[in-house]
Amino acid sequence: MTERPPAFRGFRWPAEWEPHAATWLAWPHNPETWPGRLEAATGEFTAIVRALQGRERVRILVADEAAEEGARRRLAAHGVEVDAGLEFHRVPTNDAWIRDYGPWFFVPRDGGRRAVVDFRYDAWGGKYPPWDLDDAVPSRVAGAMDVERVEAGFVLEGGAVDGNGCGSVLTTESCLLHPNRGPGRSRETMERRLEAWLGATQVLWLAGGIEGDDTDGHVDDVARFVGATTVIAAVEEDPADPNFAPLAENLRRLRAMRDPAGKPLSVLPLPMPPAQRAPGLRCPASYANFYLANGVALVPVFGVKSDATALSVLREALPDREVVGVPCANLVVGLGAVHCLTQQEPA
Repeated sequence: MTERPPAFRGFRWPAEWEPHAATWLAWPHNPETWPGRLEAATGEFTAIVRALQGRERVRILVADEAAEEGARRRLAAHGVEVDAGLEFHRVPTNDAWIRDYGPWFFVPRDGGRRAVVDFRYDAWGGKYPPWDLDDAVPSRVAGAMDVERVEAGFVLEGGAVDGNGCGSVLTTESCLLHPNRGPGRSRETMERRLEAWLGATQVLWLAGGIEGDDTDGHVDDVARFVGATTVIAAVEEDPADPNFAPLAENLRRLRAMRDPAGKPLSVLPLPMPPAQRAPGLRCPASYANFYLANGVALVPVFGVKSDATALSVLREALPDREVVGVPCANLVVGLGAVHCLTQQEPA
């Protein structure tokens, strides 16, 4: 279906910075995602858990009892108290990128219970089969949480859109209009879908994503809302870098955009890190791939000088949150970082 069902019209998609009940994660386990670096990437993943612990509940998907026991041992070895605010759910996955395939939690506008929207997932246009286990995660989670699940019937990944909780949605043409996600993805069609399912009253179209991003240009690597009318925008200062032109175009568009009241958006430039590479590829490293949890912003860092500058920009933009750098030099070899690995459950 492409129209929001009547029973679902009383729900709202909250902004990421609104209070959370929990964060959902999926334990990394696919060696093809991190060739030769799965152990190192998992070590960095534990830093996400450690930073969230004590701020909100952390719910981690694992394949089975043995996988849970292994995760518990690994977390404990990295200083995580595995019996304090952590839950393990035995839900098998193909990979760890729960932002893109996980449940989208919506909250009722007038009280009552939350609901889960289940968008279809096809591993970014069929790039990485199989993806059947990932596509089934929203249904499994809704069942475990005993909440209503509503099937949307079309492909939409969590990293492809960013919302301010009151109707404005950021996205990119390169991803949302790509025909590999299904036929008929015109601007008009996708705007209708975002209106029906996300409550979008305004869709803000950027051009595309960054070099090395196998998602066809997810917006969570290039621009993010940090307030109702404030957007963080990734910028590349080196004119010789392949990211310079597309990020400059995104910045130009953002500075020309207006909020629903006709006022310009507040746009805060965020520097890009220097190119991060693995054998045969450039990794999609971006400080914009941060995650906003209760009282904290978890920001990917890469062990380079620009880390300090990026953290400073985000501390100024987010004065009411602790801004914590999460090492991602190995995680990003899997072509994602902190935001890609997390999915919020609003309070």
